[in-house]
Amino acid sequence: MKSVKVYHYDAFSKEPNKGNPAGVVVNSEELSDAQMQEVAFKVGFNETAFPVSSEAADLRIRFFTPRHEMNLCGHATVATMHALHTQGVLEDKTEFTVETKAGISPITIQSTVSGDVSITMKQAPPLFEEFTGSREDLAYSIGIDASDIHDTFPILYGSTGAWTLLLPIKNIEAFQRMKPNNQAFPAILKERPASSVHPFCTETYDPKADMHARHFSSPFSGTFEDPVTGTASGVMGAYFSTYIQTHIADPLHLIVEQGQEIGKDGRVGIKVSKNQDALEVEMTGQAVFVTDFDITLDKE
Repeated sequence: MKSVKVYHYDAFSKEPNKGNPAGVVVNSEELSDAQMQEVAFKVGFNETAFPVSSEAADLRIRFFTPRHEMNLCGHATVATMHALHTQGVLEDKTEFTVETKAGISPITIQSTVSGDVSITMKQAPPLFEEFTGSREDLAYSIGIDASDIHDTFPILYGSTGAWTLLLPIKNIEAFQRMKPNNQAFPAILKERPASSVHPFCTETYDPKADMHARHFSSPFSGTFEDPVTGTASGVMGAYFSTYIQTHIADPLHLIVEQGQEIGKDGRVGIKVSKNQDALEVEMTGQAVFVTDFDITLDKE
């Protein structure tokens, strides 16, 4: 039976077992779709990434949850590029185009003299859609009251490559009370039943951070909560500049904190720039190697 080497990296942290874990299969060119899905299921992380060759870009990355393939995953992109860079696969190159199911994104790798490596990815243009469901049912589905939802800011679906429901919360204390019932999401999210739910607020634990969030997975993904999210942080930054602070410096730089309630403290850097009438979003994060292990495949 075939064995596949998986590298475990934690993204959006420099400390192992913080941030968001991702599996990276560096040598994945010969794996079938079914084998990639099997590996992701057996690894069990929110996402496992498979870098392969591309005819349209320098590299293609495929992302799998334990149950299905994703269009884009920010933290797994950071983990993959960090892995390929530190393992010498990319040689000395620092600027790339990466193909995903969400399109082609420019990526830059920056290294400091102290050895820190930062990965910056330009995300897809932000899109927003109205949520017309019940505020009460939505609040109940994550274990809070409707009165915890912000009265002024809108509840919207947002995407910079992957759709999530952006749910503005008044105070940070509500995040400690959140206990999501993921199975209830599809019936409430009638416009986009497969969407995740991303509650956020502008109160933070870290005074250096600008926004705080949690991210609850769609039940179709086979996971429960994403500790620290890159794509959701990106569209949240676009939301911030569109609905919260519209008269701000261009570009806007934000630090997003996430994972504190579940012991996975992480940070995501977001840059939002205005290009005529459109917004451009860039996400920056770091990663750290944790361990590697072998997965034995049942499928040929």
